[in-house]
Amino acid sequence: MAAIGKIRSWGPVLVTVIGLALFAFIAEEMFRSCETSKNNERQQVGEVLGEKINVQEFQALVDEYQQVIKMTQGRENLSEDELNQIKDQVWNTFVSNKIMEDEAAKLGLTVTDEELQNILREGKNPMLAQTPFYNQQTGRFDATQLQKFLNDYKANQNPQIAEQYKTIYDYWKFIEKSLRQQTLAQKYQALLGNCLLTNPVSAKASFDARQQEKSILLASFPYSSVKDDEVKVTESDLKEKYNEQKEHYKQTIETRDIKYVDFQVLPSSSDRIELMTTMKEACQKLQSGAAAAEVVRKAQSQFPYIGFPVTKSALPSDIAMRIDSMAVGQTTDPFETVADNTLNVVKLISKQQLPDSVEYRMIAVSEASADSVYNALKAGAPFDSIAKKYGQDGSKQWLVSNQYQSQNTLDADTKQYLTTLNMMATGELRNLKFSQNNIIAQVTDRRAMVSKYDVAVIKHTIDFSKQTYSDAYNKFSQYVSENNSIEGLEKNAEKFGFKVNERQNMTNSEHNVAGIRATREAMKWIFDAKAGDVSPLYECGSNDHLLVIALDKIHPAGYRDLGSVKEMVTADVVLDKKFDLLKGKLDGVKSIADAQAKGAKIDSVKQITFGSPAFIQSTGTSEPALTGAVAATKVGEFHATPIKGNGGAFVFQVLEAGKPAGKFDAKATETQLRQQAIQAASRFMSELYMKAGVTDKRYLFF
Repeated sequence: MAAIGKIRSWGPVLVTVIGLALFAFIAEEMFRSCETSKNNERQQVGEVLGEKINVQEFQALVDEYQQVIKMTQGRENLSEDELNQIKDQVWNTFVSNKIMEDEAAKLGLTVTDEELQNILREGKNPMLAQTPFYNQQTGRFDATQLQKFLNDYKANQNPQIAEQYKTIYDYWKFIEKSLRQQTLAQKYQALLGNCLLTNPVSAKASFDARQQEKSILLASFPYSSVKDDEVKVTESDLKEKYNEQKEHYKQTIETRDIKYVDFQVLPSSSDRIELMTTMKEACQKLQSGAAAAEVVRKAQSQFPYIGFPVTKSALPSDIAMRIDSMAVGQTTDPFETVADNTLNVVKLISKQQLPDSVEYRMIAVSEASADSVYNALKAGAPFDSIAKKYGQDGSKQWLVSNQYQSQNTLDADTKQYLTTLNMMATGELRNLKFSQNNIIAQVTDRRAMVSKYDVAVIKHTIDFSKQTYSDAYNKFSQYVSENNSIEGLEKNAEKFGFKVNERQNMTNSEHNVAGIRATREAMKWIFDAKAGDVSPLYECGSNDHLLVIALDKIHPAGYRDLGSVKEMVTADVVLDKKFDLLKGKLDGVKSIADAQAKGAKIDSVKQITFGSPAFIQSTGTSEPALTGAVAATKVGEFHATPIKGNGGAFVFQVLEAGKPAGKFDAKATETQLRQQAIQAASRFMSELYMKAGVTDKRYLFF
């Protein structure tokens, strides 16, 4: 009983301990849940209509499209700029498709399997022409070829062709998906287009307005005739104008203004002298007759020496331009090519007239059998028959210069083989001995005799040394460490020999900072920093740029404040006030002569139609408002109310009007107006985009 009493006395303590333990357990689970949620959020590249896409899903879409580009263009690799274009295109397509699917679902629009099959049977969609199942003879897609491929793909057990089949299958699935998306979008646009109607009355009015030409006598008062200091702009003027056209200053995404210092490290004079010394030594060795391959290798040339005659197309462009002016055996002094930032030395070892294309046939045999086969062929034995005896077809094939002349190296056997084929006469037969076997070769045709050059090229980029980079880094690092504010960067840039640049309205969909490669980390910093922050030092570009950034301003999505658009608003206010002054000057004007007496420039302007704005020589501007006023004014009338144009104030008199050219076709004009309306309505996607809650965070990953 005493023990039970003791336990009871500890009851409150035990309850507290158990409670704390439970709280700790629950808190740990909540922490894990929050951490998991944060990790998931960190993996998101964007969001559309509440649907998030993570980096793995987006990368899969990018990889899919990248493979499509490689397959359709026959490419192995894509440049950085091309990859960035692919990422942008994939993102835009993803967003558009999600928006379209959402809108179509609200309307009950779908693309059925039967509709897709009808498209395939019809075979006219341009996308189908890009597939392997397009019949070039009929000029149509062949659905039976597709079905045969799909059946073969499912039944295929051959591992040697499995990869090729998989590539074609994946490509077809992409085309099929794209066809569905395209058809759904076309359905939506057709539905929208059928809501836009016209009528014969509006068609006739449009035809007359576009076809009828008028000639006028124009009195112009250019805004430039009023000096800027004659116009007084107050803060209230700016606020009034800003509120009047506030919608012009609305932006759908956040943008940021930065100030930055970008310093590109370049070779110093000592770096150039050191490289020139190396090039001169190589030049002397080539002139003295040293082995070209060894000299080129030791000089670390960026252009290899294969010791084999090649056409000009295989040479760098700057070398190809010089080669014909050189004598055989000549070696150039070192020269600079600015286009690729290199120093170069060239020696022309030989120049020959050789065929660009050689047709030949061959039989590979053992050394023991080579003489007997060669003698039999020399005696007139059929080439095909002997080839078949050794398990070969002996068929003729073409060897073209471009197949081998861009190689970095050629082994001894290959060089001997190519040299022999190029030098052999048509019909000649040779027994060629190689390290592994013999080849009996016969040249059957030679075509396109061209100049080929055996040339040793030493090409070396003019690079900066480690010491030069270190000196530049230390100087830039000192500048950054001593100036950790925008004001400091600007104040002391000139002292260090740097320049502060500006970049306004950056968006997070850009791929780099100020056109500098490898600046992804800097992009992350820009869109995570606060106004006034200064970044750390970034090493970027091709390891030749030093960069520091200051975040100047942040412009959130929504309406830009007056301060950030003050220059634009001021320019508009100035034009308004200049027009008011000119309008006052035109008070009481009743004729062109009256306007001329007040200093107007008088011009005759012909062939004005409502369909295209008139261009006015005296102001150098296009004037749609003037065009509209002319269309509404009768012949002989003087339009005394000043027209506010883009370049000045105008009054005019209509001199004559020509009859509409051509015959009015009501149906054709109605169709044209409807097409114009549909084209205007096609901008619906931008409206839907603004309402889709699109978030783009690709800059965090790419």
